[in-house]
Amino acid sequence: MPLNHNDQMTVLKDILSNHQTDCCGTIAECEQIERLVKSLMGNEQVGSHVKNVLPSIYHYGQAGKNSPNLDSHISSYQQQLSEWVDQLT
Repeated sequence: MPLNHNDQMTVLKDILSNHQTDCCGTIAECEQIERLVKSLMGNEQVGSHVKNVLPSIYHYGQAGKNSPNLDSHISSYQQQLSEWVDQLT
């Protein structure tokens, strides 16, 4: 069953919030961030205030997926993670 955009936003916020809180994550989560952002970018029901931040989140997921040290990557984005979670609310 496909997720609607509200469900996708919830999952995306949960992953970003967990990264922010735990300072660690998985490559699979980074790949999921990419998929969620791509889907949300193409959805007309997503507001422009959210769409403006999605490219940065996509880049975060992509860079994390390719990072040799994912935990360090996540730690370096702590401020942005907090801001993104607030902006997606």
